[in-house]
Amino acid sequence: MRVEGQFQAQQDATLTIGGLSLIAFAMIFALLFTRYRSVRLALIIMAGVPMALVGSVLALWLFGLPLSVASLIGFVTLTGIASRNGILKVSHYINLVLHEGESWGDAMIVRGTLERLTPVLMTALGAGLALTPLLIGADEPGKEILHPVAVTIFGGLLSATLLDALVTPVLFRLYGRKPLDRLVADARAAGSTEAF
Repeated sequence: MRVEGQFQAQQDATLTIGGLSLIAFAMIFALLFTRYRSVRLALIIMAGVPMALVGSVLALWLFGLPLSVASLIGFVTLTGIASRNGILKVSHYINLVLHEGESWGDAMIVRGTLERLTPVLMTALGAGLALTPLLIGADEPGKEILHPVAVTIFGGLLSATLLDALVTPVLFRLYGRKPLDRLVADARAAGSTEAF
């Protein structure tokens, strides 16, 4: 009876976290759409989320950990981190054109990507170092819940940082020109000097 109760509680918690994750995902998309007024730009930014999940799943597999409530919490945390990386890049691309006189093209995208590489790497390195104590000594008392969260976030940080550096610029190059041109035209028509 006790095992059945624990299993049911874990199932309920998993469903709750899954539902809340979908709500958080939808809210992030809504905020991005409101800010950039473009479905394309919002989707380009959110493309980092699956890239983070790839690393998380791989890390769980390498550490031999099951998918648990703790690892699901790590997935939710990664959604914000991966979205932030995309926001840094896309906003910088827009600002380069809007405020620094860059024109659309590979040179602008390469410049924007390289200029945002350091902040993204610093965030990943800082978070990775902070998670290190939780990654080692998993069998120590008190780490049974925190270890899967740390593994999930650490693996996701690695893949999101590496893949985002390549995929986001390519997606922006393929799908970002129309929304960028519209945002720049709107900002110039309004006489706005606000940075994205």
